[in-house]
Amino acid sequence: MVSENCYDVTTYPVGNPYEDIGAVINSIIADIKSRQSLSDLNDGGKPGAVIYIPPGDYRLVTQVVIDVSYLKIMGSGHGFTSSSIRFNTPANELARWHELWPGGSRILVDVSPVTADGQAAGAAFHVRRTGNPRISSVEFADFCIDGLHFVDDGSGPNEAENTYKNGKTGIYVGSANDSFRITGMGLIYLEHGVTVHDADALAIDNNFIAECGNCIELKGMGQASRIANNFVGAGYQGHSIYAENYGGILVSANNVFPRGASSIYFSGVVRSSVTGNRFHSFYPGMLVFAANCCENLVSSNHFLRDREPWAPMQKYDNGLDDLFGLLRIDGSNNSVIANHISETIDTRYIKQSAAKPVMINVVSGSGNYIANNHIVATAETSQMNDVPNSACFATQVGALLSTSNLKALEVTTVLVQDGSMRNTVLDSGNDEEVVMDRARNAFRGTPVPAE
Repeated sequence: MVSENCYDVTTYPVGNPYEDIGAVINSIIADIKSRQSLSDLNDGGKPGAVIYIPPGDYRLVTQVVIDVSYLKIMGSGHGFTSSSIRFNTPANELARWHELWPGGSRILVDVSPVTADGQAAGAAFHVRRTGNPRISSVEFADFCIDGLHFVDDGSGPNEAENTYKNGKTGIYVGSANDSFRITGMGLIYLEHGVTVHDADALAIDNNFIAECGNCIELKGMGQASRIANNFVGAGYQGHSIYAENYGGILVSANNVFPRGASSIYFSGVVRSSVTGNRFHSFYPGMLVFAANCCENLVSSNHFLRDREPWAPMQKYDNGLDDLFGLLRIDGSNNSVIANHISETIDTRYIKQSAAKPVMINVVSGSGNYIANNHIVATAETSQMNDVPNSACFATQVGALLSTSNLKALEVTTVLVQDGSMRNTVLDSGNDEEVVMDRARNAFRGTPVPAE
């Protein structure tokens, strides 16, 4: 027997989901609220519901507003495919492609955000509720939210699809919440993928959130949340993973693609863990701890910085020079332990000219413990690349696999600024590679093998 609390957007009798799935889902939510009106009925009363989106293309013109707990919106496929490659491929090549657009259970975001109304106005899904208790256990699973196109920001002719700007957000949670789940989703071509305020026990797991201006943003304040097993990749002006004023975050086993202004950016985050991730970036500032981040653990991650190999995107960067640091620490009592950090770059592309790139930059704070990090810095000679724009995959993989004809690159493995003291740096660079006041900080250099 089918439960009355299970809905299918294609069989619901109100609205047309192919023309405006937002209006259909809002009608379903209104039906749930009308049927589940009692907060205490036989030790229950408001079990929530499941809304199912079968595979297909569904335009969203009306923003979905969620103000009920225990609601799960689910589809049958995240449907991700690269729109960036598609929009940077000549039309004559596209004529031979098997498919052009993302698929699966796909929502086409057609909202028309007004900048003055703030980020929430451009959200496909807007979760908000005042009063007590906090809204709880809302889940998004296994469907695609596609922003379709980016827009011209004045950066130049024919550049609109590379701006990462369109005022659209996939999922926006604007009020305090508990035990939300975002799993198995595909989010693409949105200025903001997922933005959540004031979260408690949030799980963002096993998603594909890429080619968005910003991918995952935790704002306001919060605690005890998890970001794990995701494929993530932001644009050159945004963050792949961002959090502010949170404690107890677990960031683990994510594969973070290059091109984001940062792979992970923490502001005022404390007592959190960043472990077992693979971070890849084309710019400095891969991991940034800002605004006095304290007592965080960064361990067993792989960091790789190299130069953008794909011709259509080589003109863009995040504006930082190589003295900024691949990892930049503002705060106290953080542990940066047993990470592998690689940089391989043609010296012609180092900003500032003739500077030694900085790998770990401790700009302020005290009591930071930096130990047993393996730092590999090499210089390469960039090759002329005349492959077609559609060959993004081959170009990027070829660059990743290139380990021959490299020579050592002089870098500063750890820089401890004068404003930071009582830090410990062990086996993360030799005597010449680590720059610090050794009277105010503890140091043991990495042994240098005999010639």
